[in-house]
Amino acid sequence: MAYQGVKRKVFISHYKGDKDEVEAFIDEFASRQGVFTPYVLGANENYDFIDSTNTDYVMTQIRQKYLQDTTVTIVLVGSCTHSRRYVDWEIKSSLRQGEKYTPNGLMGIILSSMGQNVYLPPRLEANWVEGHVNCYARYWIYPSSAETLGGLIEDAYSARTTRANLINNSQDMMKYNARCNVCGVTH
Repeated sequence: MAYQGVKRKVFISHYKGDKDEVEAFIDEFASRQGVFTPYVLGANENYDFIDSTNTDYVMTQIRQKYLQDTTVTIVLVGSCTHSRRYVDWEIKSSLRQGEKYTPNGLMGIILSSMGQNVYLPPRLEANWVEGHVNCYARYWIYPSSAETLGGLIEDAYSARTTRANLINNSQDMMKYNARCNVCGVTH
C-alpha cells in the first residue's frame, strides 16, 4: 500500500561515494512508497557540474536549480558526508533566510550501512542538539517505514515556521573537501 500522507518536494543532499545507498533510499521511499518527490544533485556522474570557485554563485545555482521548489532538505549521512564541501554548500543554501528565501526544513538520515553513529556535517551539527530540544535540525537512524519517514519530513517541514529562529548558518563555507574522519582521506 502506498504512503497516504502529504507528499513534499525534498532535496536530497549526499556524498556521491554513497550513490548506491542514496539511489536505494530514493527508489524505496520516493518511487515505490511515494513519500516524497526527490530533487537530487549528484545522483548521476555530473556531480560537479557547477564548475565555479565562486561560492555565492554556486549557492545561488543550487538554490535556483534544485532547492527553489523544495521545502525540506534531507542529508543522507554516510561515512564521509561530513567532509564534503558540496554537502556544506547545499545545507547552507537550504538554511538561507531573507526576503527572497524561506529556509528548507533540515534533517539528516543515517544511511543503513552506518549503524547508529556517524560524523555529522558540521553545519548540520551546528543546528542540532542532542534530544532534539531547542534546535532547528534533527537527525535519525534509517527509517523503518514510509509512515515513519513521512512523519519526520513533516516535522522538518513545520520547523520552517516553528523553529526558524533557531537556525545557525553563520559559519564560513567549506572552500575545499576536508579530511574524512572515518577513512582518513581527502576525497
